[in-house]
Amino acid sequence: MNEHQTLGYIPDNTAIHKLNGTAKLIFLILLSVACMTTYDTRFLLGMTVFSLFLFKLSNIKWHQISFVVKFIFVFSLLNIIAVYLFAPEYGVDIYHSRTVLWEGIGRFTLTQEQLFYEFNLVLKYFCTIPLVLIFLLTTNPSEFASSLNRLGVSYKISYAVALAIRYIPDIQEDFFDISLAQQARGFEMSKKGKLVQRIKGTAQIVLPLIFSSLDRIETISTAMELRRFGEKKKRTWYAERPYQSSDFIVIGLAVCLTVFSFGLFKVNGGRFYNPFH
Repeated sequence: MNEHQTLGYIPDNTAIHKLNGTAKLIFLILLSVACMTTYDTRFLLGMTVFSLFLFKLSNIKWHQISFVVKFIFVFSLLNIIAVYLFAPEYGVDIYHSRTVLWEGIGRFTLTQEQLFYEFNLVLKYFCTIPLVLIFLLTTNPSEFASSLNRLGVSYKISYAVALAIRYIPDIQEDFFDISLAQQARGFEMSKKGKLVQRIKGTAQIVLPLIFSSLDRIETISTAMELRRFGEKKKRTWYAERPYQSSDFIVIGLAVCLTVFSFGLFKVNGGRFYNPFH
């Protein structure tokens, strides 16, 4: 594992690494649903703190996820801006009040309700993204495949997903190797280069990388067919991990938090917590 490794399984001995892959998958799915469906700011703040605590507990280093986090941040920022541009007073419609902070130009006013709504959107990212990264970086791909199969997903699909996750680090490694080779030939693609030049260089790498990845997929598919993969209706899993008491505690915690999240719908009279009334 080098400093460019992202979204790849990182072996470790933390409590999260020791959990069963199925338990972690159920935990991720349930809490993602809970965080995505509610707009209760109190619950989202609590889940944000909890997610960041789990992230710290998993012992994941910043350099392992820095590229992905920056990539997600850019698209999250674009999403927040797009929400405002297309519906600058959507928060007013939701919370049934209007507190103007800036009159703006035309329909582009800035209201306290709109800021509060978009703040909730940001909290949703902080709730779910750490959980997804924790799952991807602490779960062995083969164990992930067995987890999906345990939940009723076909083992063929499960194996395909596991292969995709397993080869993401390899593709990233190829990208960085080609980038370094280009820089050694005098084509500047580091942060020192101009933005246009870096984009052009990246585009020149991505296309050949896609074709080489397709060739790799074809080679793997042929090898699996020659070994008669998929002939049987079921299969056993070498990386399957037995359940322990900690796994049931994790699943129980996820169920309780999800039920609590849905219970807030009744308390708030809907999905939205309204502090303006």
